[in-house]
Amino acid sequence: MTEALMNRIKAQLVRHEGLRLKPYRCTAGKLTIGIGRNLDDRGISRKEAYAMLERDIQDCEQWLIDKIPEIYNNLDEVRQSVLLNMCFNLGIKGLLEFKNTLAFVKAGDWERAANGMLASKWAKQVGMRAIELSELMRKGQ
Repeated sequence: MTEALMNRIKAQLVRHEGLRLKPYRCTAGKLTIGIGRNLDDRGISRKEAYAMLERDIQDCEQWLIDKIPEIYNNLDEVRQSVLLNMCFNLGIKGLLEFKNTLAFVKAGDWERAANGMLASKWAKQVGMRAIELSELMRKGQ
């Protein structure tokens, strides 16, 4: 396919399909996103899933740097990964609700930070994930 043809068809499809950044049901009732991507029938590729994952992780890190740099920037990579994981799961707003836990993280009180994680509603919801992450927070390895 020539570049000219690709540009022509892209412009047509954007005009005809529109750009929707959140999933919606098309006129045929199919779950759709982007520029007419039929998620029900086509889904996404493994490569697309990992590209989205990498972008989402980068977004989480930027949120952590923007919102709690005095905590995030002073952690080792293991404990940074815990906050990244929680941010990915909860969103930055949800993570910031862990005020006491984050205060313990800032103080380097890993035991109390880990215990705070486990004492949360989130821990009950995610089960083993919370246990694993709390141990990483506690031990740093």
